[in-house]
Amino acid sequence: MNDTQEIQAVTFGLGAEVFAVPVTLVREILDYRETFRIPGGPDYLLGLTDMRGEGVTTIDLRLRLGLSPVAPTPATRILVIDIPLEDRVLVLGLVVDRVIEVTSFRADQIGGAPDVGVRWSSDYIGGVVKRDEGFTVLVEMARIFSSQEVAQLSSCAAAAA
Repeated sequence: MNDTQEIQAVTFGLGAEVFAVPVTLVREILDYRETFRIPGGPDYLLGLTDMRGEGVTTIDLRLRLGLSPVAPTPATRILVIDIPLEDRVLVLGLVVDRVIEVTSFRADQIGGAPDVGVRWSSDYIGGVVKRDEGFTVLVEMARIFSSQEVAQLSSCAAAAA
């Protein structure tokens, strides 16, 4: 990517933090709704969300990133995204506090992933953009989950289907 190329991204908030994923990964943005619970999964696995008759595995992104849980509000959304894996595409619903906007970032605006210390693991950070209102963290969705976690999410969803 050269310095003048842009990526379009959907920005979303978790507490005071702002994150972004490429718009090309976003399948749909849904209003929050309760999920069909799946027993035996990790604590961040909420269950399945109905998306026009398809069960989408849904997680609480706050819990997955080590943030405190919060009760859903009218602004809470489920961001349905496609996560490209080596052998397939995993469709996953991410419960986020709010969706902010679709925006563009120039390549020269994106800084490298910093060592963020103990609050978060920086493995999933694809870059950081400094904006007037603060920082936006670009998320590498495929790095948020280990291959073992992907297998566990897939098997929980298959067992519930």
